[in-house]
Amino acid sequence: MINTMLGTKLGMTQVFPGIGEVIPVTVLKVGPCVVVQKKSLANDGYNALQLGYGQKREKLINKAMQGHLKKVNLTSTKYLREVKIDNIDEYQPGDKLGINMFKKGDYVDIKGISKGKGMAGVIKRHHFKGGKNSHGCDNKRGPGSVGASSYPSRVFKGMRMAGHMGCDMVKVLKLEIVEVRENENLLLVKGAVPGPRNGFVVISKTNRFVKVKIEKKAEVKDNKETKKESKKKEKS
Repeated sequence: MINTMLGTKLGMTQVFPGIGEVIPVTVLKVGPCVVVQKKSLANDGYNALQLGYGQKREKLINKAMQGHLKKVNLTSTKYLREVKIDNIDEYQPGDKLGINMFKKGDYVDIKGISKGKGMAGVIKRHHFKGGKNSHGCDNKRGPGSVGASSYPSRVFKGMRMAGHMGCDMVKVLKLEIVEVRENENLLLVKGAVPGPRNGFVVISKTNRFVKVKIEKKAEVKDNKETKKESKKKEKS
């Protein structure tokens, strides 16, 4: 069974499940995805499905890709990604995959490209404290000394300095699905997801251990009350 889908991030909002409860959620538009190609262990050395998602102008697609998409009666697709799967016999090229593989309460891993911040200094990029604001201080937001002394007379590799910030591939793990709207192909996920609005994301069911938090406030109260009653009986 396939457990990965392609989608876009629409933005963030809030959900009110009960009185006095607020959950910040990210709205994702997931699918529908089309199976463009099957890759088998015999022909390619591994089992995988090539999924297509989104639309773009046909003039932006070269002839090689147009011929590749015509095999499954597609005119255009914006994103192509491979998803590894064990049983490829369950799917055929041209099949459409929807959001029905996810349900409320599942945990997913979401991968996307973070927002680009451009050129950033050490305070914004690495959270440096900065220099003093008193009179005579020449180093307000500068990095300070970065090189060593006479030995080794160079800047060590990995030194935290100013540079390009953001626009990196980021993966957020174990986000809970708050709501699934199959008619609209929308997925509401608790928390933040990397990327800007309308940014491309890859959503997959997590295979990591999820520690489910169970509230035991009522049980704690009952235990306290029973302890108080037992102490009163002992005193009497």
